[in-house]
Amino acid sequence: MDEELFELFPRVRTEIAPGAVHVPDWLAPDRQRELVEACRAWARPPAGLRTVRTSGGGTMTARQVCLGLHWYPYGYATTAVDGDGAPVKPMPRWLAELGRAAVGAAYEGSSAEPARYDIALVNFYEAGARMGMHRDAEEKSGAPVVSLSLGDTCVFRFGNTASRGRPYRDVELRSGDLFVFGGPSRLAYHGVPKVYAGTAPPALGLTGRLNLTLRVGGLDRSGLGRPGRPGRPG
Repeated sequence: MDEELFELFPRVRTEIAPGAVHVPDWLAPDRQRELVEACRAWARPPAGLRTVRTSGGGTMTARQVCLGLHWYPYGYATTAVDGDGAPVKPMPRWLAELGRAAVGAAYEGSSAEPARYDIALVNFYEAGARMGMHRDAEEKSGAPVVSLSLGDTCVFRFGNTASRGRPYRDVELRSGDLFVFGGPSRLAYHGVPKVYAGTAPPALGLTGRLNLTLRVGGLDRSGLGRPGRPGRPG
């Protein structure tokens, strides 16, 4: 039976905060499967999926691979400086175009020209993984952040720009959902306090959750590789 029949309330495009928009079911099932296969290829060495170690000596429970530029606590580099040291994989043109299309879908009716997305952080959440409240603050560009969800459903906590605490709003992100935040919400704190294991669509062939976070760096690549401002990946 169609899953939509079980929905008490329809899932519709919603502005969560000024500049922060949730678009449910934006990715069609075929596109979701294509993205999962692409993530599997990107996760392979060199510069593949790694466990991120924070400057305080801890580790993030979500593992990560980067495209375009390599994020590490707390800056960007052209090589996997906290991994195998290999050059970072390039940002595919088709993924950059998907980011532009996502901004158009979230900000429908806007006349602003979307910027070219040149960085992607792919986070993989296994059972029990989470992400603490953080800001995406290492970029020089103010272009919106694009977040694509694949696999298990999660609770996405979207907060304010002043602190990691309240006020915040919890949003359920399912496989195929789009979330875009820019403008006054570009530097809002956000995190993933919970992932519901085993909720991925069976046809996707994925155990766990993948989150693709697309960004515009606006960075001078000649000076990369040095620690930047505190922050964490989305």
